[in-house]
Amino acid sequence: MSLAQNFRMMAVYNQRMNTQLITVCEQLKPEQLQQETNSFFSTVMCYWNHILFGDLIMLSRLVTNDIVNIEPSTLQKVPVVKSVNDQFVNNLVELKSLRTLVDEIYLKITQDLTAESYNGIIKYTTSSGEYLEKNIGEFFQHIFNHQTHHRGQLTCILSQFDLDFGCTDLPIIVSN
Repeated sequence: MSLAQNFRMMAVYNQRMNTQLITVCEQLKPEQLQQETNSFFSTVMCYWNHILFGDLIMLSRLVTNDIVNIEPSTLQKVPVVKSVNDQFVNNLVELKSLRTLVDEIYLKITQDLTAESYNGIIKYTTSSGEYLEKNIGEFFQHIFNHQTHHRGQLTCILSQFDLDFGCTDLPIIVSN
């Protein structure tokens, strides 16, 4: 499998897992979505907002570096990241809408980039002010790993609510 195919597979996996976990979260009462979790992020909605933060800040870096071309009308629908604690959504209706849009953007990006694209360099300043130059392939690996890492934490929280979040295995999720 080529690097381009691998990142396309990861985009599909992330879209399906986000949809799957949002569906599970719909079983929670609104107050449970805002209930203190005593974990890395304080609430279920804080987990979702942080996952969005990662995706949106990385997307803005890709756009700023002219690595991806996204229609201006689509970019206008995407919130601008200001800080690591940004709250992009307050409820599951808003989450579903923005998460669907962001996942579709990443699916399109991974479909459009070539294998050579992943060998390029992206330059950016981190949220803590550090200037970095990274290989684009490594950058994409971080995008997908960030989501997977925090969804893993979220599934632990959902387990504590006694919810079944289903299978999370990549080969099962993307084989359909």
